[in-house]
Amino acid sequence: MLLCIDVGNTETVIGLFGPEAPNAPDAMGFARASGEHGLAFHWRISTVADRTPDELAMVLTQLLDLEGLDLRTAVNAIAIASSVPTVTTQLRRMANRWFSELSITVIGPGTKSGMPILYDNPREVGPDRIADAVGAYDLYPGASIVVDLGTATVFDVISAKGEYLGGAIAPGVAISLEALYLQASALRSVELLEPRSVIGRSTIESIQSGVLYGFAAQVDGMVERILVEIGEATIIATGGLAGLVAPHTKYVAHVEPWLTLHGLRIVHERNHS
Repeated sequence: MLLCIDVGNTETVIGLFGPEAPNAPDAMGFARASGEHGLAFHWRISTVADRTPDELAMVLTQLLDLEGLDLRTAVNAIAIASSVPTVTTQLRRMANRWFSELSITVIGPGTKSGMPILYDNPREVGPDRIADAVGAYDLYPGASIVVDLGTATVFDVISAKGEYLGGAIAPGVAISLEALYLQASALRSVELLEPRSVIGRSTIESIQSGVLYGFAAQVDGMVERILVEIGEATIIATGGLAGLVAPHTKYVAHVEPWLTLHGLRIVHERNHS
């Protein structure tokens, strides 16, 4: 089975792909497009930049143990997409020490993605953005826009020919909320839920409305501008907040919470046939 690790600035998403997926109670339906095994298990943990290689190995071992799996016997390959350089280094060290016999893929310069990167400097494109683009084109062949709603709100644009064209990056929900609390002393932290109406009738509801509907409007506004440049495209949302924000947009057609893991699996297979 293939263990995929997607390291974001705030959270790390881990998935295990393998033949067990079709019978697993939480199996994802990725096999419909790729013809390969689906996602059998998945976990989400906080990203901790100063974890040591041994601590990372321990966390992975414990997560698989929760499902009754032994990491050393259940996993035969590891694929990594990390947006945090310090964690990338520690994961490499972990793999070299504890799993040197496994095939390892770390998305970065020199990794074969199978997708032309039309950025001015392809090395600047984050590993997660490459994985999202590869996964999107596999699931929805043709032009598409991926909206990744995480620490940052990232828009990635894929052409009808399967080329990565570029995109846009804006501060995400968490960053915006943190800035709001730090700069406005009268406001406090709130749980991000859908308010009763757009017009908030309390400070909490006003913040919830501004954040939820404001970011939904940002997604629609950016998508409209991108569509003017590229024409018709499929709009896909992913990331930890996709399920909350996407239903309030008018353009998002599909929510794929595990899109990055799916693309990471494909990139690994292209580098280890």
